[in-house]
Amino acid sequence: MRDFLEAYYGIQPWDKMIWNGIEGHKDDKYIYFIMSCDQKEIIHMEQAALAYFLYENNYSQMTIPLPNSQGEWYTPYLESYYMVLRAENTSTVKPIVHGEELAALHAVGSMYPYEPQTISSYGQWKGLWIDKLTAFEEKVEWEARDTPNAYYRLLMDSLPYVSGLSENAIQYMQESESDRRFHEADQGTIVFSRYDGQLNQPFLWMTDLAYDHPTRDLAEYIRYKLLEKENPADEIRVFLDNYQKVVPLSIFGWRLLYARLLYPIHLFDIIGRGFLTRQHGTLYTELSDMLDRQSVYEKRMRQFFENAGVNCEELQIPVLHWL
Repeated sequence: MRDFLEAYYGIQPWDKMIWNGIEGHKDDKYIYFIMSCDQKEIIHMEQAALAYFLYENNYSQMTIPLPNSQGEWYTPYLESYYMVLRAENTSTVKPIVHGEELAALHAVGSMYPYEPQTISSYGQWKGLWIDKLTAFEEKVEWEARDTPNAYYRLLMDSLPYVSGLSENAIQYMQESESDRRFHEADQGTIVFSRYDGQLNQPFLWMTDLAYDHPTRDLAEYIRYKLLEKENPADEIRVFLDNYQKVVPLSIFGWRLLYARLLYPIHLFDIIGRGFLTRQHGTLYTELSDMLDRQSVYEKRMRQFFENAGVNCEELQIPVLHWL
């Protein structure tokens, strides 16, 4: 793709590199990544605006899109459309205090002056969760009739459990929405679609960005910690304590964090991939393993507030007693 960069962008890279399986081309100052972007123009333009905002606010590891020689963001090439993302060639992984860095990013992101229309989920969790559950229940039943294999039999057997978890989270979210104990840190901010520690990486990808309540990132990072074999309680406590040194969580924020951890997004992610692939053997193993880990996840959720140093009785934060 070096010829593509030279022909359409006037860029003459002198070296190629691979990072996390992604091909990049380097010159003296920058690294250029070529991204397929068919049929996602509105999403990418909103993500681009967030990326430029972060880049201009000292997040030099942010990848930002470049216009081609014609001043256009998208370049047709070999019957597809592409976008070029640029990253600084000097980006290095620096030692960070993880919780503090994430809180600092949220503080900067909260100053973004607009709310995106397509990539924002701010204030919409309950409705989105209801829609996802309804759509997935219908799709799973349809696919199971059409594809009667071991994966879909396991999925049908576990669907009442997944639906029950989802309905509990939706109900908890509905009750939390009436809690007025919030403050300025509860406004929308720039977040990641699925945060798993990207701030520890040398590049921040434009395509990872979204706009939402800041507890989205906290929940998605903690979610997979709760699924690990080793007990993550101390690590989660340090992460949350460091976050709150910069941005304390409101009671409303704690309730949103808990609600999002209750909603089984990790199970829906697997099920969603099943609609896009026919590798059902691999999916069966993945779903079976995740379901096996649910008992540990629920046990850790029972102790979540206690391990986080939150007194639920004193703060009048309801918890689910069936966990």
